[in-house]
Amino acid sequence: MTQLHVIYEDNHLLVVNKAAGMLAQGDKTGDPSLVDQAKTYIKHKYKKPGAVFLGLVHRLDRPTTGALVLARTSKALTRLNAQFKNREPKKVYWAIVSGSPEQNAKLVHFLKKNSPQNKSYPQLKESKEAKKAILEYTFLKKLDSYSLLEIRLKTGRHHQIRAQLAAAKLHIKGDVKYGAKRANKNGGIHLHARTLSLSHPTNKEIITFLAPLPDDKIWKACLSN
Repeated sequence: MTQLHVIYEDNHLLVVNKAAGMLAQGDKTGDPSLVDQAKTYIKHKYKKPGAVFLGLVHRLDRPTTGALVLARTSKALTRLNAQFKNREPKKVYWAIVSGSPEQNAKLVHFLKKNSPQNKSYPQLKESKEAKKAILEYTFLKKLDSYSLLEIRLKTGRHHQIRAQLAAAKLHIKGDVKYGAKRANKNGGIHLHARTLSLSHPTNKEIITFLAPLPDDKIWKACLSN
């Protein structure tokens, strides 16, 4: 199993940098999950007897990397759940895409989730099944064959970034589910939850977590001059 990459921890929070291919939470596959891995980490580090409490506050898709917040107490979980429900935390994603994006753009679609396929599809108009999805992106850098975008979500829909960028002909590298030509060798995609800002559940301070980029040559090129 991939080693747990901890970004931040205190008595109330554990913030980790999720690896590509890692499930955030256990599912019917029975594959190891980040929550299980983090519980083992806490249990061993602090020599905790019995079961370890750790609450998953939000999720990232299995092939996506980046900052993920876990609550270490029930009080922290309740307060963080309320923040996320009210869309108070500020999330910034980086994506490496094909195509030629405009310098900056706002995308608006109506996305319908297909649960059996675990995929979302854009529809022509809003309906009970098709929810309005809004994101804004900023063009950051032109790479050899790709472009780097910074993305801010205005809504929270299933596979929103992946589906909306694909609909705009800006396919995320490695995301064959949404039209990329080739899969990445590690099964992940080049979509990374770069920063996450939220109010600390006890002292109320605004704290920002930065998730280092995965160790591959394309992400490294994003940081080079």
